[in-house]
Amino acid sequence: MAFPLAFVALVIEYFVGYPDRLFRALGHPVTWIGSLIAALDRHLNHDADSAERRRRQGVLALLAIVGVPALAGLLLEAVLPSSLAAMLVLAVLASALLAQKSLYDHVKAVADALESGGLAEGRKAVSMIVGRDPERLDEAGVCRAAIESLAENFSDGVVAPAFWLGVGGLAGGVAYKAANTADSMIGHRTPRHEQFGRAAARFDDFINLPASRLSALLLVGATFLVPGTEAGRAWQTVKRDARRHRSPNAGWPEAAMAGALGLSLAGPRVYGGVAVEDAYMGDGRREATAQDIRKALRLYRAADALLIAAAGILAVVSML
Repeated sequence: MAFPLAFVALVIEYFVGYPDRLFRALGHPVTWIGSLIAALDRHLNHDADSAERRRRQGVLALLAIVGVPALAGLLLEAVLPSSLAAMLVLAVLASALLAQKSLYDHVKAVADALESGGLAEGRKAVSMIVGRDPERLDEAGVCRAAIESLAENFSDGVVAPAFWLGVGGLAGGVAYKAANTADSMIGHRTPRHEQFGRAAARFDDFINLPASRLSALLLVGATFLVPGTEAGRAWQTVKRDARRHRSPNAGWPEAAMAGALGLSLAGPRVYGGVAVEDAYMGDGRREATAQDIRKALRLYRAADALLIAAAGILAVVSML
């Protein structure tokens, strides 16, 4: 029932999201996983350890980070009876692993802030979804950052968890989310985490390979549903630029989005005062606007609808 689970979870999260009241009462799976990661980081990652030991400890931490949630998912699937009601319960739980609604709302907030409050409000809104220094961004930079975040998180926050739900059920979905959270917390090239987080970063790159390519295909396909976007240019940009991105995965949806909108995304950026060199995705305009954000959101919605439709077809086929 993995494909039906993924389909129903996508539908639930698309319309409901993760209610604020539930978050205040119980937290969120990501916060629970984050607590486990933070505890392992404190107890296994010591500055006095050698680089080799920190790498080994990082592998052990990753096994626990992925294994504990996956085991919990397997146990839950095992104890629930095989019924429609049980599948709906699992789908409600699995919907918390997806971010369709929150991603749309956070990126839309950037366009709203720019149009109602100007650059200062736009910087404040975009700082909620990107790690780069907002004060260094002009209006076009704020818009590009929001669109890049939308493209990358469509892959990481929507397509990838849906893919792994379809492959491995609830256990597969929570294992993916745990690994992705580990990468975001300890997978950075900082003095503390360069060795300890190496396994988490490499594993996250590996498990995101299928979803990043699928995300690009969905965005290219969505251009046929969104007026003013270009399918041919999106496809050519993916083929030319995706592999040039510093990330093995982020370039695929970013290149598709850039080509579809006629923009040039990525390129050199500043994170925490440190300049990061990267290739440009697309050869269009750098002067992105709030209207480009809104068009990107329409493209995202269309690509997400294609994903839900594909999951629905696979769910029906799997039950025949």
